[in-house]
Amino acid sequence: MGFFTGIIIASQKEGTMGLNYFTDEQVEKLKLNQNVKHVSRKNITYQDNFKAQFIHAYNLGKPPRQIFIEAGFDIDVLGIRRIKSCTSNWKIQAKRLAGFKDTRKGGSGRPRTKHLSKDDLIKRQQAQIEYLKQERDFLLELERLAIKKEALSHKKSTKSSKG
Repeated sequence: MGFFTGIIIASQKEGTMGLNYFTDEQVEKLKLNQNVKHVSRKNITYQDNFKAQFIHAYNLGKPPRQIFIEAGFDIDVLGIRRIKSCTSNWKIQAKRLAGFKDTRKGGSGRPRTKHLSKDDLIKRQQAQIEYLKQERDFLLELERLAIKKEALSHKKSTKSSKG
């Protein structure tokens, strides 16, 4: 066992968590933020609409730190490393066909068997509705672009046939 590994294990035995873990107080504060879907001591999951808003503001030139601050997050709690990681991951997700949807679940494995509380069921249905709205908007935009492209190619072909 290396020197640093021993220190980390010793500190975890004493009850202090790793550098990137949240305290119980921080977890409770993060749960109150509307942009947080789920938070535990080890990780945080953000709402899809926050991710989309983040990418939009980022593409307009706003710095990631500023976007998180304006969304009600404490930068000292999240840490710069986590913000940079989110920025990198969300830029990639924004380009995917599935968008910000979590592709790890829903397509394979055993079906869920646990019964959800009414609040959890409502949250899940709201997330599904939001996803379907985003998917609809995306498809409408694709259709609009296809129509525009077809109109432009038709215009070019009629100009070239007249000349």
